[in-house]
Amino acid sequence: MNYERKVDVMDSLAGSTQSFYDEANNRRKRTRLIVALVLIALALAAAWFAFKQGVGDGAASADGAATTNIPNVTVVIPGRVSVEAAISANGTIAARREMPVGVAGEGGEVVRVLVEPGQWVGAGQTLAVIDRSVQAQQAAGLAASIRVAQADANLAQAELERADALVGRGFISKADMDRKRATRDAANARVRVAQAQYQEAVARNGRLNIVAPAAGLVLTRQVEPGQIVGAGSGVLFRMAKGGEMEMLAQMAEADLQRVSVGTRATVTPVGTALQVTGQVWQVSPVVNTDTRQGMVRIAIPYSAALRPGGFADARLVAGTAEAPLLPESAVHSGPEGNYVLLVGKDDKIERRAIKVGTVSDSGVSIASGLAGNEKVVVLAGAFLNVGDKVKPVIEKSSQ
Repeated sequence: MNYERKVDVMDSLAGSTQSFYDEANNRRKRTRLIVALVLIALALAAAWFAFKQGVGDGAASADGAATTNIPNVTVVIPGRVSVEAAISANGTIAARREMPVGVAGEGGEVVRVLVEPGQWVGAGQTLAVIDRSVQAQQAAGLAASIRVAQADANLAQAELERADALVGRGFISKADMDRKRATRDAANARVRVAQAQYQEAVARNGRLNIVAPAAGLVLTRQVEPGQIVGAGSGVLFRMAKGGEMEMLAQMAEADLQRVSVGTRATVTPVGTALQVTGQVWQVSPVVNTDTRQGMVRIAIPYSAALRPGGFADARLVAGTAEAPLLPESAVHSGPEGNYVLLVGKDDKIERRAIKVGTVSDSGVSIASGLAGNEKVVVLAGAFLNVGDKVKPVIEKSSQ
């Protein structure tokens, strides 16, 4: 009985031990399974994260490359400022009051020429001397005839006085007295005739010399000593009265409407940096039907750099106006005229035709083509094409 009980107890203990080991093995398997699943999940998560990171970096790189390829362009919004409404013109320099001087008398052989071109002379100053030897002798003869006539007049007066003393005694009749008075009067008349002839000769001789009609500047000389001159010799000297000059500016028909007498102007002779200030003193009332231009005469003071017949440029200030003002670098020229580049919709380059107004140290005013609120490309315009996409960088306007 005891032996059987002991065997049963041992069998029972053996069964319990086997169950314990089986349960421990099951727990270890479950733990390994859970760890494996966790590791697989972590691996999948790491792979997904790496994939997403790579895609993001690629997109960012593409975006960065695209952004890097878009150039930065400096632009300015000019607005509208008050600028001088200037008109440019060109023309020739001339004497404002040119005086042609020729032979006023009978003429003759030129003995001396006393002036040269560029010399200032006074009113009545002798420019050239003409030989007067014959005329001088004629004047001397007329002076002598005055003395002869005066002697006859004195004798007639003396005879009249003696006759007057005898008429009361009845020695001379009244008819003889009348004749003696007539003789005396005729002698006095001959004196006056001789005096008039002498004065005429003196005046003729005075007109032989060529003299300046007024003070001014000698421009040209067309006579030399030994030359025979007369009424048909034409102009021997040309003078500018008072040295006053002017510019004969040709101007378009539309611009004539903006100019009036008194308009200020700056004249620059070609080949010089000289700027002479003057003002308009006459605006032509007519327009040339062929050129559609009219003449504006600008009075300017004398300067050695101003040579009549020379070419000059003029800038007339015809008031002020509101207009956009741009740097010179923003304005371009082409076969079709002046234009600017704008940054328009979607930051793309556009081209706009313009008309240039006044050009000054401050910049270039735009007469038409811009409203003033556009983004105008200031620099690098030569490297851009219409339709290019850019990144505008706004620069503050100089005004």
